[in-house]
Amino acid sequence: MRASRLLSVLLLLQNRGRMTARELAEELEVSVRTVYRDVEALGAAGVPVYADRGPSGGYRLLDGYRTRLTGMTVEEAEALFLAGMPGPAAELGLGAVLAAAELKLRAALPGGSGARAGWLRERFHLDPAGWFQAPDHTPHLAAAAEAVWRQRPVRLRYRRWKAPREVTRVLEPLGLVLKAGRWYLVASADDRLRTYRVGQVLAIEALEETFERPDGFDLAGYWQGWARRFEADVHRGEATVRLSPRAMELLPSLFGTTVSRAARSSAGPPDSDGWVRAVIPVEHPNVAVGDLLRLGADVEVLGPAELRDRLAATVATLADRYLAPAGRTAQPGATPQAAQPGATRRATTIPSVSKATSNGFPSPTRRS
Repeated sequence: MRASRLLSVLLLLQNRGRMTARELAEELEVSVRTVYRDVEALGAAGVPVYADRGPSGGYRLLDGYRTRLTGMTVEEAEALFLAGMPGPAAELGLGAVLAAAELKLRAALPGGSGARAGWLRERFHLDPAGWFQAPDHTPHLAAAAEAVWRQRPVRLRYRRWKAPREVTRVLEPLGLVLKAGRWYLVASADDRLRTYRVGQVLAIEALEETFERPDGFDLAGYWQGWARRFEADVHRGEATVRLSPRAMELLPSLFGTTVSRAARSSAGPPDSDGWVRAVIPVEHPNVAVGDLLRLGADVEVLGPAELRDRLAATVATLADRYLAPAGRTAQPGATPQAAQPGATRRATTIPSVSKATSNGFPSPTRRS
């Protein structure tokens, strides 16, 4: 335990330069007194660690001193091979660098450990792309990554969903995020943090000057918050629904965690058939109709009235179309038979969602 901590102190000082005893203690989650003892032990072992006194003082290694000792275990090396993700690295223009690093890492491991670490790549494969979607065409990803590394502003021409469709922006790129096989650029524009889908970038030009990154900017923290807000903003309203047990099982794969979590948290007691009443977030009615139809007869919309009426009209049109002989459909603008006053029809059963949609694979998605 102590040997591992001593190595951590050494590597922290080597990678970060000067650090105070309190900073080391907070990083290692030990007391300041323990840090004093550890630094003394390093010095006794011949490590050239020095203490600078004063307000800006702290511990540091002798200038130019580097250790080749990493203390990496075989298990840690295996984890690095698993996390390599050659596909995304190649997209960033780092494929050759990653391959060279893996070769050096494998050669540095003792005995047969290098071969053992390589076995992991042969037995496990990471595929970060989502199902049923082609990867974005990202010809400007490498240029964006270069600008992020060098902290250079960029002039970016971008295609967005609202008018005007094409816009030009000057951005300070702060980071890149890979989400479900799609790359996103996080950048500062007009003193605000914004997110851009790299696949929608039409042109990018790095400018000559450089910029300073915001103090304390946390890319992972920003992305988590932005992703939560994005998912919340997509749903503009709520719908009260009755859901069958099968629908409750399908919600996570068909609608995602936000809708599934809302359904389970708001679900009332099941009726005699196991159906529950719940409130779920929905998008605009035009989108919500298509979404809810994916559940077939395993869902009933109770409200709002507009959404229920639209679903009823859509189902009536579908019934007329499929009860008629193939190829003979109602004339455009004609009122579906089910929607005509006093209309009668033979009983029609709309099947539940087929088993083919519950094979464990997520359904296609519409948006990035």
